[in-house]
Amino acid sequence: MFVHRHPYPPFLFEQATKWIVGTLPPPRFSTGDLKPGDVDFCYGSRDGLLWPILDRIFQLDLRYETTREAIEQRKAFLKARQIGICDIVRKAERHKIDATDLGMQQVRLRDLLGLLRQYPRVETLLFTGGNSKNGPEYFFRRLLRREGLRLEPVSQTVPRIHECYLARDRKIRTVSLTAPSGSANRAIGSIPKYKEEKSRNPHYTVMDFRVEQYREWF
Repeated sequence: MFVHRHPYPPFLFEQATKWIVGTLPPPRFSTGDLKPGDVDFCYGSRDGLLWPILDRIFQLDLRYETTREAIEQRKAFLKARQIGICDIVRKAERHKIDATDLGMQQVRLRDLLGLLRQYPRVETLLFTGGNSKNGPEYFFRRLLRREGLRLEPVSQTVPRIHECYLARDRKIRTVSLTAPSGSANRAIGSIPKYKEEKSRNPHYTVMDFRVEQYREWF
């Protein structure tokens, strides 16, 4: 049994108004066996799409390498845009050493609600995935249920938007973005909006779809 621990503390600061919320990076980030092109920071996998999406939107000219400069580029961008990162899973067990959310067992969550109360400026959580089992929205709902709270739907089209109240005067909005991973490409192909754009423009890609979606929220 492999114990998959999150290798990074949350990237939090007082000015942030949004947090990116995922689950766990690939196991090699926990064991230190990084591949060429990996960045030793949140969402730094060379196979991941979050940073390439943001790079394309904001023309960041990011480095994709295991260097301090690559890390600092990403931190500077996040601070400039007032965006933190607080993945919801602290650790999990795996029978098979892979990066799938469904493969996680005996999941231990971070106290995301407690952290939100420590950072009162945060208004929006950007989930890197939806409400499928072991996804960030799925686990956030679990935390809310423990306190008798719930998400209320605002929009059920992709990306799904919900809101909840942590207190009478504290509303949190959640946005379940299409996952920035290759495994989500098949799901994108079935989304009506993607099909519509693809029919108009045969050169339209799943990356184009993500860029348009993420641009609105970042």
